[in-house]
Order: sequence, then C-alpha cells, then structure tokens
Amino acid sequence: MPRLDNAALGELLCLAADDPDRPYHQRRALRRAGRGAYRWPVEAADLVDEGRSLTELRLVGPWLARVIGEWIADPPVQMPVPPAIRRGFLTAVEARRVLEAAPAPRVHGDLQMHTEGSDGSASVRAMAAAARALGHAYVAITDHSKGLAIAHGMDERALARQGDEIAALNDALGPRGPRILRAVELNVSPQGAVDLEPSFLRGLDLRLGAFHSRLRLTDDQTERYLAALRNPDFDILAHPRGRIFNFRLGLSADWGRVFEYARAHDRAVEIDAYPDRQDLDGELLALARETGVRISIGSDAHAPGQLTFLDYGVAAAARARIPADQIVNCMPVDDLLAWAREHRPRRP
Repeated sequence: MPRLDNAALGELLCLAADDPDRPYHQRRALRRAGRGAYRWPVEAADLVDEGRSLTELRLVGPWLARVIGEWIADPPVQMPVPPAIRRGFLTAVEARRVLEAAPAPRVHGDLQMHTEGSDGSASVRAMAAAARALGHAYVAITDHSKGLAIAHGMDERALARQGDEIAALNDALGPRGPRILRAVELNVSPQGAVDLEPSFLRGLDLRLGAFHSRLRLTDDQTERYLAALRNPDFDILAHPRGRIFNFRLGLSADWGRVFEYARAHDRAVEIDAYPDRQDLDGELLALARETGVRISIGSDAHAPGQLTFLDYGVAAAARARIPADQIVNCMPVDDLLAWAREHRPRRP
C-alpha cells in the first residue's frame, strides 16, 4: 500500500476542491489546504503514526483532518498525475531532505524581499533583523516599482527616501550586518521597458525586473524575453515564468535561447523560492545549469517569517546540481556589487 506524502495529499486536496457538487466553503477549504500542504513542516502521515492531531498542520481544521486521515488510512490504489499547473513543486519536507542529503550551495544572502514600502507587512529594519537571525550576510530590499499599482509600487522619490533609511541602518548595523542593499523589483512591460528612470536605477545596488501582466498567454513568448533582456536597466530576471501553484501555468518560451542570451549578456535568472511560485522549476534549472546562465535566489518574502522560504530555492538549486560559481548569492557582497556594476553599460 503506498504511503501518501504531503505532495500526494496536496494533489488529493486540490482534486477534491474541483468537485462542483461540493459546497463552496468545502471547496475553498480543500483548495487552500492543497496549497498549504507544500508548507507543512512534517509529513502528515508521520503525525498520524505519532498519534498527533492533523489540525497541527497549516489550514487543517477538524473536518479536513478527518478527510486527510481517511486518505492516509486507505490510500488510493493509483495516484493521479498532477496537471502541469501543480507539477514540479517541492514540499517543505522534500526541500529539507534535499538540503540534508546533498551538498548545498552556500548562499550568503537573500536577493528578493518586500517591505511595507510596497506590498510587504514589515519595515526594512524588521526584515533585516530577521535576516540577521538566519545568518545572512546581506539582503536586497526589492519593493515593487511604481508601474505595479496593485502592489503599491514605489516611485523614484519614495525609493530615494527608502535608500536614505537603508544607509542609516547600514551605519547602525555596522559589521554585525546584514548589509542591506538598495534594490527594486521593476515592472517590465511586454515590450521590455521598465518603469523607473535609468538615471535613478544606476544609483541602486541591484535591480530585479519581472513581468507582471499578460501572464496567461499560451503562445511562445521567446521574443518577449529577449526584448526584456536587451534592456540594460536591470540585472536579474525575476520569477521568469510567472507561474503560481494551481492558479497560473506561466509563460512558455524557447528557454535555451533565453538562458543563452542572458548568459551572453551577463544577466541572472531567478529562482523565486516562494512556495507558491518556485520559479524557475527543476526542469528549467537543469537547462540553466547546462547553459551556464547565472542564477539568483530570492525568498520573495513579504513578512519576516517568510524569509525561511529561501530554503526552497537553495534546495531546488542543489537538486539541479547548480554549481556555486553560477549562483550570484554565493558571491561575497563586494563581488556581488561589482558584478552588478561591471556588466552595466557606461552611460553619461
């Protein structure tokens, strides 16, 4: 009899949520728990073996505990293959096992996180303090830029004020760290344009760029990616596919061409480690390893407690056998800053 791990239980929960004959409140609870299963810190089946309640798990109440318990006690004879929109996501338990079993790249910092400046819930100071507790040597504060109004994107003036705050915090933190990098997550248009002035962007330590619109297109988007990568005003292509677990499949492209172009122009592509994103996924990371394109890893945390999401990305890189010298987070901070400066074109 197969033993159901959290990924299998997550798929069963999502399938049950698709049943139109169920009441809405049940479908909603099932769908949320199906996504939450990827964050459960222990295998649900292990809790049952230990005589503990499944209500210890994220988004699991008494009714769902009974449903999940019945599946664990009497698993399906054959598990269905998850559809592409739910495929290729690591659970928290799987990520931990990868990190325990294989040599993992030693990352020095987290290169994507958000604060109350845009759509996060905590201050720069609080995020830095949480990062210090995790042992990070540096962090990049990458609040959204003004083109993404839904995320309360920041304009040049607001980002300049944040930059002054970061400079003061770096002075106060001193050698204790972490070093806080002035950065931004730019909104990249389908034509490859960004939404902040190039003269302002040249003063930042690091610049991420990401697509945030027209993410459900099904035709090949290779030219869209190449157009974006021709723009010299960002360093890292963030959450490249734009996929979200059980919500959005993400864009398609000739990824070999995209990665080779990024490598040739010394850009990085990101593993967004947020559990619902995990973008790039394992299949594309294998291709990224082969092309030699630089990789950046960011937790995409929007609160201090989410900084641990970085482990999903580090585990994905380890499982794909991405070498440390291909991962920009493995650089000491001075080398990282030098890379971000040196590959930019000189402009008056």
